[in-house]
Amino acid sequence: PAVHPSGGIPLRIQAVHGPPVTNRVQELRLARRWTQARLAEELDVSRQTIYAIESGRFDPSLPLAFLIARCFGLTIEEIFTPGGT
Repeated sequence: PAVHPSGGIPLRIQAVHGPPVTNRVQELRLARRWTQARLAEELDVSRQTIYAIESGRFDPSLPLAFLIARCFGLTIEEIFTPGGT
């Protein structure tokens, strides 16, 4: 385990999760009449990744979020909203 810099006290490292993130990926994809497979191809990811993002099971990495935004000609903030709103 990690140790506190001032002594031999073990530190407990805890994962910190931010608020849930909602997104408009499905809405934007459907507006273009694209399948999940087509969007996956455009982004060079699997269809399962698109499904996971659209269903809220997975938040994309920052590089992938930038690719998604570029694909739709929008900013990340126009697609992804922190806090579930």
